[in-house]
Amino acid sequence: MAETSSKPRSLVWLAAVAVALIAALVAMNMYLLLRGIDGRRDTAAEAQLREPERPANPIFVKIDPFTVNLQGDLYGRLLYVGLSLQVGDEETQEFLLKHMPQVRSRLLILHSAQSPEKLTTSEGKRELASGILAALAEPMAKPQPELRIDDVLFTEFIVQ
Repeated sequence: MAETSSKPRSLVWLAAVAVALIAALVAMNMYLLLRGIDGRRDTAAEAQLREPERPANPIFVKIDPFTVNLQGDLYGRLLYVGLSLQVGDEETQEFLLKHMPQVRSRLLILHSAQSPEKLTTSEGKRELASGILAALAEPMAKPQPELRIDDVLFTEFIVQ
């Protein structure tokens, strides 16, 4: 008779442990879902808090237009392009103006490696803008402040 009373008691303990384990798993799942898998909250309000303050008036760095020969074309096609960079602070503006020969050189090399067919599409222009941001992200001087380049704006763009 002692065996029959211990069997229900062990089932009760087993059920209690199972319920506690399930509750812990549900709590961990909810925690991860609310916090994100990497442990950071990813809400729009916190994303705005992480972004640095931008000036009320946008700051632009104008780059004089230039002409380059495009690659891979038997007809000698040219690209005439003018652009401006929207920057996040005056320190970036001053740095880019001071290092304009390096900026222009990087842009000339990047633009001359493009194909005319690609540049005539909107997607090609967007890829070129991303390439410009990547080319200007590489250090130009030591020490160099963090450059805050927000956007590339094409002001003139002719493929001929």
